[in-house]
Amino acid sequence: MEAQHNEAALAGPAPRLDLSIDGHVHTGFAKGRLSVGALVTAAEDAGLTQVTFADLAGPETTWLRAYFDAVRRAQKRTDLALRVAVEVEIVRPDGWVAFPADLGELEAISISLAGVPLPAGLTPPERVRALIRAGELRASEVTELVVEATVNAVERSSRYAPTQLARPLGVLAALGIDEAELDEHGIRRLVDACRTARVVVEVSEAWRTPSLRLARALAAAGVPLVAASDTADASQLGRWRYVRAVQGVVDWVSGGTPR
Repeated sequence: MEAQHNEAALAGPAPRLDLSIDGHVHTGFAKGRLSVGALVTAAEDAGLTQVTFADLAGPETTWLRAYFDAVRRAQKRTDLALRVAVEVEIVRPDGWVAFPADLGELEAISISLAGVPLPAGLTPPERVRALIRAGELRASEVTELVVEATVNAVERSSRYAPTQLARPLGVLAALGIDEAELDEHGIRRLVDACRTARVVVEVSEAWRTPSLRLARALAAAGVPLVAASDTADASQLGRWRYVRAVQGVVDWVSGGTPR
């Protein structure tokens, strides 16, 4: 009971999940074929009020200037609130992320983990699965690496810009590792890092992350959550299924009535 009381005292205001906001949309600059303008039109038709564009970028990206300009031009032609961000990958165990050269006009950074940052470098899931099958790595070791790198990246990135965490622990599924194998200490480390760094966690429709278990822990700690289609497909904007399931969890944690 005392532990529960202490946790509640540390938690911030219970978050709400606003389904009129899409916190992560891709454009044809890095994924898919649609322009910023076409996606804005689709978002308007879907009844959204705010969209964050978060195309995948890195140190070698050359189109950032055109990307920024396209979002700014679109903002003049719509009542939607448009935010310009980029998605960057976590590439090292210490949480180093592959930042593009220019962060000046970004309103947010969305950090993601697409592989496992082994000491030898970022390693694709299929290679890591092979190492696990060969007995060269244990699933528990890989899980710890994923948590450690994510926690470190949350702490590091939040020093430079407002940060969103995309697809938290989602790489585990690609590795064939059940998140249920992660103990409560690992969940708590990630939740505490997000809360302390004031990081927003994306609830991804495309990737079905975070899990309901993790979403419950994040909501209980007062970590802000944002709905995220994480798509370049205009037809998917505003079509929430998994996000609605998480919304029910968030409402339950906050003591509200599930919608």
